[in-house]
Amino acid sequence: MISPRSEQLEIPPEYGTPSRLLAWDVVAARLADARHYWLATVRPDGRPHVVPLDGLWRDQRWYFGGSATTVKHRNLLSNPRVSLHLADAEAAVIVEGTCAIARPSQEEAEGLVAASKKKYGYAPPVSAYLSGVWILSPARVVAWTDLTADATRFLFT
Repeated sequence: MISPRSEQLEIPPEYGTPSRLLAWDVVAARLADARHYWLATVRPDGRPHVVPLDGLWRDQRWYFGGSATTVKHRNLLSNPRVSLHLADAEAAVIVEGTCAIARPSQEEAEGLVAASKKKYGYAPPVSAYLSGVWILSPARVVAWTDLTADATRFLFT
């Protein structure tokens, strides 16, 4: 996988002047290791919807599922743009991108089941993945461990 391009995030000068870039592999590891994520979608009438989820960060993308009748899934069908973030506000990781339903191969679905079992101790059956899984493809990720020192933007092309 190609790493995203990184650049210093500009913040208001009264907050400070970051001068150090974070390494993408450190940020990607935080995304992979996180047990819970917050996903923000937008309802068709423009109202926001935020929900905590579990999921898998693999190959520079985030995989998640759930019932097709949930608000988040209905929202995604009309507007695939999302924001995803980890719970830590002091060492933030915020992902912006778009979601799409994918139907993985048998091998990919088995890999997702194994990864979920390893991470969470449970997983949906392979058939659930084969019928479709949501994948968030990032456009940008903003992260910092100290906003005033290392606020970094990662851009995916």
